[in-house]
Amino acid sequence: MTEFSGASKPKMRLGTFLGVPPATTASAGQIAVIGLPFDCGTHATRIGSRQGPASFRAMSSEVRPYYPPLADVDPRAGGKVVDLGDVDVVASDIGPSLATMEAAVLEVVQADAVPLCVGGDGTVTLPVLRALARRYPELVLVHIDAHTDAYPGEEVNTGTTFTQAAREGLIDTRRSFHIGARGTMPVPGAYDHTRGLGFRLVSGEEVRQRGAAAIAAEVREVVGTRPVHLSFDMDYFDPSAAPGVATPTWGGPPVAEVFDLLHGLKGLDLVGVDINTLSPPHDVQGMAAMLAGHVAVIALHLVQLGQAEHRLNAGHR
Repeated sequence: MTEFSGASKPKMRLGTFLGVPPATTASAGQIAVIGLPFDCGTHATRIGSRQGPASFRAMSSEVRPYYPPLADVDPRAGGKVVDLGDVDVVASDIGPSLATMEAAVLEVVQADAVPLCVGGDGTVTLPVLRALARRYPELVLVHIDAHTDAYPGEEVNTGTTFTQAAREGLIDTRRSFHIGARGTMPVPGAYDHTRGLGFRLVSGEEVRQRGAAAIAAEVREVVGTRPVHLSFDMDYFDPSAAPGVATPTWGGPPVAEVFDLLHGLKGLDLVGVDINTLSPPHDVQGMAAMLAGHVAVIALHLVQLGQAEHRLNAGHR
């Protein structure tokens, strides 16, 4: 066995997102990456989102931290980003797992840090919102997805995440957006039900017709200075770019237009982010996971720009 000592000892790279320091807690002003390796296990053909956080971290080796379109700085500098690892949950055990995820996110939120959560299927957004709502009573949602996930139903699942959030009063639906819904639907009247809950629904067709810049400008105007949770479902990308998702839906925008939409959210006071619905067993060469890493880098910059403009200048709420 070869022994190393002193300067000759090789440096080992831990399996964190972008190689940021692993941690057990987060501090005020930090962004904390949290893996939520959970799915309900009820999808007819695509069970695998529970593996999303691991693939997300692995493929982050293909992503770089500097992002001149928003800020030509390293968002990790000064220990501003930490990786707390994965929450210990049991996939398909919905009730206890949601409670465990909520508790883990709440700990970060109460420390006045920003959770950047990676799923996991679309259900993981519900415990994140439950935690954020306990800290931010005026919370609003910006949900970017090929589906509203605000369908009729009493059960908690990926299709009723935001129906349940509205019923629980976790967010101000009148100022909250679902952006990008498109494609075939499992039930009739889904869009009407979403709007009936108070949400502002911008369909994928409307995004295409009006353009990403116009949609983002509307979001900024309506949301204003309210605290925002950004939920990004990876199936918003067309499956030609992101095949490894739980519910691939054709007719999505080109990758560059997705980035344009995200860039347009600059200035929002992002107090939470989740990126969900990666399904590594269905991914091709890690394409969707790599894209998720790119979305996360954009989110890091958006959060820090928002902190500079809102939270850190105004002090703690």
